[in-house]
Amino acid sequence: MNLDALTNFVEHYPRLFVLTGAGCSTDSGIPDYRDRNGNWKRQQPVCYQEFISSERIRQRYWARSLLGWPMFAGARPNATHSALARLEMAGYIYQLVTQNVDGLHQKAGSRRVIDLHGRLDTVTCLDCRYREPRETFQRALAHGNPKFAALVTAIGPDGDADLENADFSQFHTPGCPRCGGMLKPAVVFFGETVPKPRVERACQRLAEADALLVIGSSLMVFSGYRFCKLAAARGQPMAAINLGRTRADGELTLKVEQACDAVLLGLLRRLYVP
Repeated sequence: MNLDALTNFVEHYPRLFVLTGAGCSTDSGIPDYRDRNGNWKRQQPVCYQEFISSERIRQRYWARSLLGWPMFAGARPNATHSALARLEMAGYIYQLVTQNVDGLHQKAGSRRVIDLHGRLDTVTCLDCRYREPRETFQRALAHGNPKFAALVTAIGPDGDADLENADFSQFHTPGCPRCGGMLKPAVVFFGETVPKPRVERACQRLAEADALLVIGSSLMVFSGYRFCKLAAARGQPMAAINLGRTRADGELTLKVEQACDAVLLGLLRRLYVP
């Protein structure tokens, strides 16, 4: 564990733009998508065009989500989230951008957070933009599908669950309570574009920062990797804490290939952060 080099990096570049990924939340019981080489561990998540164009795909998505949501909603911040909140309070984090949709950074106390891919705890209507808490929608899903709600299954990433052999044809997906339109979690699906104002805000914060620190992300998704490309173009230093390969390995100033929590707790001690 190269704590000396990481400590020097943070002390030399105290206004950090921190980009976090799924590796930050695995200790909270939320599985990640990729292995140490950045390859998929399981079937790819649903794509946006599939979701909006196929009732069968929506039935499958919401049936699995019905079972996966309780565990996801009950997840609590772990030592990594808490350490990042402490670093922010000590003035070392200028902006935190997360690719995760679990809200655990905020629950741990971080305030300077941009949820790049949205939040799974909200549902939105694609027609009238009505929004409601996912807990409200969860009750409607369970009420309309009591047989599915009683099933027990393995949990997947981001509130998903394994139901590979189930018949989804009778699954009832409630429409928008305001207009009857199509409801979707307020997250960016694969194949969907991150809202432009959100990207612009994050890019501006990166331009104002001293350096980029990636934590728990393989950077295989371009929406996150773009910040490494921008930092490299500006000559901003980049470091990463990640178990396994990242897409930016050839561009990094420093890489610490160890568990996020152990590294960050060691960093806090070195920096004398309470």
